Amino acid sequence: MTHTPNLRPTPDEELVHIAEYVTDYQVTSDLAYETARYCLMDSLGCAMLALNFPECTKLLGPTVEGTIVPNGARIPGTDYILDPITAAFNLGSMIRWLDYNDTWLAAEWGHPSDNLGAILSAADFISQNPSPRIGRGAGVRVRDVLTASIKAHEIQGILALENSFNRVGLDHVLLVKVASTAVVTHMLGGDKEKIINALSNAWVDGQSLRTYRHAPNTGSRKSWAAGDATSRAVQLALMAMKGEMGYPTALTAPTWGFYDVSFKGQPFKFQRPYESYVMENVLFKISFPAEFHAQTAAECAMILHPQVKDRLENIERIIITTHESAIRIIDKKGALHNPADRDHCIQYMTAVPLIFGRLTADDYEDSVAADPRIDSLRAKMQLIENKQYSADYLDPEKRSIANAVQIFFNDGTSTENIAIEYPLGHRRRRAEGIPLLIEKFKTNLATRLPEDRIAAILNLFSNPQKLEDTPAHEFMNLFVVK
Repeated sequence: MTHTPNLRPTPDEELVHIAEYVTDYQVTSDLAYETARYCLMDSLGCAMLALNFPECTKLLGPTVEGTIVPNGARIPGTDYILDPITAAFNLGSMIRWLDYNDTWLAAEWGHPSDNLGAILSAADFISQNPSPRIGRGAGVRVRDVLTASIKAHEIQGILALENSFNRVGLDHVLLVKVASTAVVTHMLGGDKEKIINALSNAWVDGQSLRTYRHAPNTGSRKSWAAGDATSRAVQLALMAMKGEMGYPTALTAPTWGFYDVSFKGQPFKFQRPYESYVMENVLFKISFPAEFHAQTAAECAMILHPQVKDRLENIERIIITTHESAIRIIDKKGALHNPADRDHCIQYMTAVPLIFGRLTADDYEDSVAADPRIDSLRAKMQLIENKQYSADYLDPEKRSIANAVQIFFNDGTSTENIAIEYPLGHRRRRAEGIPLLIEKFKTNLATRLPEDRIAAILNLFSNPQKLEDTPAHEFMNLFVVK
């Protein structure tokens, strides 16, 4: 019997390319930094809004009640002071809870700003504890946070462009864990070797299944899964900084590597190199806390609301013309059992604005869902795929997320077919969307902070240079509630 020599191989090139990008690539795009500032703003606002929902807040705080970590990471909107691993879970869960933060749609969709749960928690901790013991002798400023955010967006988004993890049953938060692991290890002072070691452990981990995102199991784990991923990323980064070993062929090892075990033996495909493309083209959720494939459907429904609000009982059918991904991911019939179920149902997200002329986070709660008109309208809805919509969704030059809604009445009349190709948060609608994104931020902050603090935060964000020069711990202190 012939034995394979037990020779330690060189690291997989996919791991090396990420490590080289994180350590060596200089971000020069002004648009990327501008967008990253808006992303930071919006993500913190989403986190603050989430604190109004008990299902979120019951999961927050220290692992053991009463624990306070000296010079620990702070959790916006609270008085919690936590270790950076637990802090990442808290903040990552808050940012993602309401499905209101940014989105990236590709072969694998996801929410790259989820990574800020890890990045901000690590930055706050390092900024207060600049110690050679963890490899970092200087503090972290907001500019470093933005750079890390751009690179985390890029890692997650580029891996998602051509590689569909959901098609093999894995949840996209895997990519959050990978991206956060890479950039946090670097923030801690890790070199390429340590980043590769940490990354390899992220891939070797057992990965989350998508069970909790799909009927009949849709549930609230989809709101804390990103927090879980960012928490694990910080833990792996800290372990790597202590010298914990890695596994060089975590992806390519025959039989035991990620490709053979979890990806049907297929290596990753790459459309473009790691630069700053993803941050520049990321999608903001501005008008509605809704799964992004339904954003334009909800906007169509808002336009139609004045025409149908007094004729709801006379509606015969509702035609939603959409794209393949929406049909595959958020087309749901029958009972919806909880808010997580409802915010991933295109019929629900279209019915509510048709009836009420709004779609807010509160509209997914049981009190609103009990209105019988919602299920009545859902039962009258038919989804039809427009092949051009599906093609344009995948076109890298368009990246549209189109939907159209048309209402037909019992008397034979109908509304016009309202079609919207690009949602308000799309790069093609930035000029229209950014002022509304800032208003969204102000509104969300007002749920937790006094007016003078909100004014100070807005003033800081209006001065990019001052913002970027601010030490991370001073920045985070602006969001503390005592």
